[in-house]
Amino acid sequence: MRKVITLFVILFIFLVFRSLAIAQFTPEELAERDKWEEFMQTAKVIGQEQMISRQAVTRPWKIELEKDGITNSALWKDCKGKMKGFMESWKWEIAAYRLDKYLGLNMIPPTVERQFKGKRGSCMLWIYNCFNLDYKVENKIAVPPKKIIRWNRAFYLQRALDNLIGNVDRHQRNTLVTQDWCMILIDHSRSFRTSKKYVKNLIYDENFRQSPDFIMMELPRAFVEKLKSLNFELMKEIVGEYLNDKEIKCTILRRDLILVWLDKRIKEIGEDKVLY
Repeated sequence: MRKVITLFVILFIFLVFRSLAIAQFTPEELAERDKWEEFMQTAKVIGQEQMISRQAVTRPWKIELEKDGITNSALWKDCKGKMKGFMESWKWEIAAYRLDKYLGLNMIPPTVERQFKGKRGSCMLWIYNCFNLDYKVENKIAVPPKKIIRWNRAFYLQRALDNLIGNVDRHQRNTLVTQDWCMILIDHSRSFRTSKKYVKNLIYDENFRQSPDFIMMELPRAFVEKLKSLNFELMKEIVGEYLNDKEIKCTILRRDLILVWLDKRIKEIGEDKVLY
């Protein structure tokens, strides 16, 4: 058990709690998140351990960072190309985080580009005091009644985000749960698909193979308005070099699918039951 949780970790977890409730950061909170990004880019590496393949297919490194008396771990990966039958890219980790920030979801830990071992890669802040959905299921941990509405809404936002970025690898090990029942999403190196089936159909809708209820039951109005604002030029500005033109265009096509799906659902059951 880690003896010291840094002030930055406490602050970030607080931001995650609050952002799920209000779907946006205050200017002060945004300034602190920028400090986290700068920390990961400039802090000294004082420890490193490569994860074994059964823990993570992409064999990322868990690195320990230190700067100005602050220490925290991060997950660094440089995967690129086909691995275990899937296309992987560290760049998609950064693009997913930047979109998460723009959309006001604030569910993905700060993720930046960082040089390590002479290579470019993504560096994601390590969040402590969490457990994943595997642990929740195995230990039969129930969501507290007072947290159910917020927890369910976090799930709907996860589905919306993964629909948008074409994330084919969401599973129980990369969905984290905080002590206050907020959701943190990690591992997006299999996102931003460009094949036809990922621009013609949503991943999470009534046809999802695991459950017909695995859909975007209700979403924040502010999030939907942010979705509508996305276009090619804005996407290019948000994600920079981390997505190519085809990946951006496919993301916009998936955005259109989400909006069409929402319009249909609103017509069927009413706007007040779909948007909040």
